[in-house]
Amino acid sequence: MKYLENRSFYYNNNKLYVESIPVEEIVAAFGTPLYIYSEEHLRHQVDSFNAAFKEISPRVFYAVKANNNVHIIQTMHALGCGADVNSAGELYKALKAGVPGNFIIFAGVGKTEEEIRYALQSEVLLIKAESEAEISTINTIAGELGCKARVALRVNPDVDAKTHPYISTGLLSNKFGLAFQPAYSLYTSHEFKNIHFTGIDMHLGSQILSADPYCEAAQKIVDFILTLRASGLNLHHLDMGGGFGITYRPEEKSFDLPAFAQSLSPLVKNLGMEIFFEPGRFFTGNAGILVTKVLYSKKNGMKEFLVVDAGMSELIRPALYSSYHHVQPVTIKEREERIFDVVGPICESSDYFAKERELPLMERGEYLAVCSGGAYGSVMSSQYNARPRVPEILVQNSTYTQIRRRDSLEDLLTGE
Repeated sequence: MKYLENRSFYYNNNKLYVESIPVEEIVAAFGTPLYIYSEEHLRHQVDSFNAAFKEISPRVFYAVKANNNVHIIQTMHALGCGADVNSAGELYKALKAGVPGNFIIFAGVGKTEEEIRYALQSEVLLIKAESEAEISTINTIAGELGCKARVALRVNPDVDAKTHPYISTGLLSNKFGLAFQPAYSLYTSHEFKNIHFTGIDMHLGSQILSADPYCEAAQKIVDFILTLRASGLNLHHLDMGGGFGITYRPEEKSFDLPAFAQSLSPLVKNLGMEIFFEPGRFFTGNAGILVTKVLYSKKNGMKEFLVVDAGMSELIRPALYSSYHHVQPVTIKEREERIFDVVGPICESSDYFAKERELPLMERGEYLAVCSGGAYGSVMSSQYNARPRVPEILVQNSTYTQIRRRDSLEDLLTGE
């Protein structure tokens, strides 16, 4: 079989390492299932992003929804990132991680009045608004608080990013953003006395691997900005969103970010505006793995299964999106390879990590790594089937730290 490796997750003498630590050493300390993250990978991704876009020197806001562990947010801020948040909870975590309000963007299509008030009281850099009704609500609350709300409209460019329909956000058939004409009417309205329109925002979706849809959308946004300028409105920033893809399969080529930046930067660099980006998965996706133990192997007719101790309660993406995650042994041994489904213990037929996947024969008690688990993994986990949430470990070269403990059985009763 082929193995998915990068600078931070690699095999040495047939054992999988995270930076300088064997995965088996961490498993021995904390058991399975568990998530393991690499700080080195986070740093490398941020450095790579900044280097690719150095021509336009953008401000980078980490999309907290990808992985909202407070220690990950703290690490990303230490690397120079602000925070892009989508709820009061994410805002709370970002503030607790030490991210100042003026380094935080509050997004989301369905903000409550309480969330808008909390964002304004926290003096966030701006609120991204997505409807006239939301603008009106923000205006009212800002008036009650005696402040002027900094707002950017999220404009929907109606561009197909050619990604999974569940993670597409840039089409008018999606729930996100405003079409150009209603956005123009809002920007040029004098009705909202407690709002200061500071910028404009777009977002096409996630796991985008081509510059073409991004450049198409960027050109539409630039044309719209010029139209607004002709009407006398000068915005200060352009938020290009995120959605840059990562490698999920060993045979895939790495996303060519420098080429992507080379195509996109010329479209926006002469606007005289500050450029924002909001990557999430690009930073954290391949910075993490989910490690699980083989409980049993079984055969039903011609179908062979590996039953493991992690399930859709720990990583729901395969069940939710039919998404691919590469699965590979933590220790490579010379064994016959066969075709397996890798399935979990949850009482659902959709509880699987891999179907019809070539893997070596595995023995009970051995470990598998489910790769690309640093984004939309633990953050989307649940206690379904009354399963305790699993630990998260952050590796820093030759040391590691538990940044989330495993739930106890008593934790399952919290709040009940």
